Amino acid sequence: MVEPYRLKEDNMELEAAEGLKNSEPWRITDNELELYRAKTNRQIRLNELLKEHSSTANLIVMSLPLARKGAVSSALYMAWLEVLSKDLPPILFVRGNHQSVLTFYS
Repeated sequence: MVEPYRLKEDNMELEAAEGLKNSEPWRITDNELELYRAKTNRQIRLNELLKEHSSTANLIVMSLPLARKGAVSSALYMAWLEVLSKDLPPILFVRGNHQSVLTFYS
């Protein structure tokens, strides 16, 4: 899923890679992919768990994974969402802020 959006710097000369990086800044660099490999694998594992436990659901509601602006490229973030929701029933991502909003009464 990530392959069409990769920069593939290893297959180019340095000058050509820099030119492509400047003209297409949304491409995922090899360095970024390696840096976030663990997080990418986590999204794949989450997809496997959703398939195992929610494959017969009519709708899956899930908190949208947060991405820090400027830290992760938009292409990699969208690839994570694509991996997370691949081959699943309809999934609704809800943006949260990772704080509990449940109210408990005593």
